[in-house]
Amino acid sequence: MADASPDDKNIDAIFQDAVEALRRGEKARAKELLTLLLKTDQNNSTYWVWLSAAVDNAKERIYCLQTALKLNPENGTAKRGLILLGALPPDPNVQPFPMNRPRAWEEKLLLASEKPKERGLRALTKSPITRLAGVLLIGAGLVSAVIFGFVLPRQNNTAPTQTNTPGPSPTFTMTPTLFGVTSAPTRAFAGATPLWMLLPQTYTPTPLYVNTPRALDSRDQFRIAMQAYNAGDWDTFISNMELIIPLEPESADVHYLIGEAYRFKGQAGNAIKAYNDALKLNSEFGPAYLGLARARLLDNADFNAEDLFNEAIKRDPNFGEAYLERVRYYIFHEDPKSALVDLEQATDLMPESPAIYMAYADAYLALDDQKRALESAEKAYSLDITMLPVYQLLGSLYLQNGQYQESVNALELFVIYEKENSLALAMLGQAYYELKDYQAAVDNFDKAFELNRTGLKRYYLYSGYSNLELGNTDRAVEQLETALDDDNTSFEINLALARGYYIQEKFGSAFLKVEVLKSVADTDEETALMLYWRALVQEKRDEPKDALNTWKELVAMDEKAMTVEMREEALQHLKTIITPTNTPKGGTGTPTPKGKVTPSRTPTP
Repeated sequence: MADASPDDKNIDAIFQDAVEALRRGEKARAKELLTLLLKTDQNNSTYWVWLSAAVDNAKERIYCLQTALKLNPENGTAKRGLILLGALPPDPNVQPFPMNRPRAWEEKLLLASEKPKERGLRALTKSPITRLAGVLLIGAGLVSAVIFGFVLPRQNNTAPTQTNTPGPSPTFTMTPTLFGVTSAPTRAFAGATPLWMLLPQTYTPTPLYVNTPRALDSRDQFRIAMQAYNAGDWDTFISNMELIIPLEPESADVHYLIGEAYRFKGQAGNAIKAYNDALKLNSEFGPAYLGLARARLLDNADFNAEDLFNEAIKRDPNFGEAYLERVRYYIFHEDPKSALVDLEQATDLMPESPAIYMAYADAYLALDDQKRALESAEKAYSLDITMLPVYQLLGSLYLQNGQYQESVNALELFVIYEKENSLALAMLGQAYYELKDYQAAVDNFDKAFELNRTGLKRYYLYSGYSNLELGNTDRAVEQLETALDDDNTSFEINLALARGYYIQEKFGSAFLKVEVLKSVADTDEETALMLYWRALVQEKRDEPKDALNTWKELVAMDEKAMTVEMREEALQHLKTIITPTNTPKGGTGTPTPKGKVTPSRTPTP
């Protein structure tokens, strides 16, 4: 068999380290290594099985084993593990774990004469004669090493010129498949939350564009500062960088980096001062202009920063970050076409930057090109599966695209870390509503509305519908009335309120909403829904003649305009109302819709 490539050897070594760590009981170390391996190859079922032994609770173990089984349906280890954890029913075709050796406590009870005799290499290594021979061989080897490694080389005074010809660095081709961006993308998370995202999150700052060689006296100080930078400890970074200023009084980048730290802290004023200090030392220092633009926009989102972006690019045409920041500026100011022009340049300079494709997605969204927006977001994900904002973007795009389970998976993961993001929670609630998991929908809507009571009114419709399905009628009506404040001509909201008032037995209010539906219905489907609820309400209002005529009108419509259940119920009500003498009379029961009656169109944000 051909030797493995350097990359394969490196990966094999990491895997062996992970296995050994598990055997030593070092689960945290094993989990870290296996997570690293999964970032390089998420289709490796073996990694998922071993990761199941490194995680901390049954839920995570089940997820790992389910993923392994999905990748390899013949994986017996994964099947046995899931059966033992209760996630799969017992299967007589699955062989149990091998028990062809005694348990530890059984082995200790065996007498020497009862224990099986060891054979082969194991028995040979336990022989005293073999051990003595081994010691002699080791001693001879050490003597040879001393002679050939130290004595003989010293006898040769001519040393060859040493050359350092570095070979190619080991590269890991990250090919995530959760949203694989290929010719036929797999746009779905494999089950529950990926385990690598459940590891403690660490701050990963953007690599420094400016990395000037430091003076000899300041190198140690700069090394300490960079450790703080990598940890996101901005105060420590600033204090150490300020100690470098007297040692390098002409270095503009020191002030620039201090400005960056203040910007990351959200202190726009201090950041602006530091950037200006950098420009006083070097007016051609392009990154400082970009820093100024960012800090000015941090202080005032409406600031006209285009001139500063232009100056940064003019002085450093290869500064990809400047193009990318100007792209964001154009998108914010509703100029996506200019943004796309800059993105072409930024892509040439930073082809592997996931932020580039996030910006592409935003630009295409502004142009209402949903397909390209989704493709760009998936590309961003493929480049960096640890980039948290991409999960919110994908969740939103999947929701708009009707891929509700994918939306749930992406947003569930996002809100693990962004618990205060009310919009993400609201979108998650809508996705659960579309999947008919009404309790999960209400739970997420409640969290969202607690964080933001006024900015999410468009989602009160879905929350109201979810509460109606759960029987929380009063709560549903309250939320639907709130939603109606923003759009009193909405067919969906008025229909939901008609239904809520009907359940509350407020038939007069329900009739008023039906009258609104009559004026705003645009399609045959909406007209059918309006007639259906009007007939139900009029029966309750003791208006049998109008109810009769309404049921007739509904039945006379094209069958495609309504559900089968609606039509069958209309026919049943007609039989109830019309007597053998063709005399209308009111129904005596309490008619209720058979099956769920929902709007024929579902708005999306």
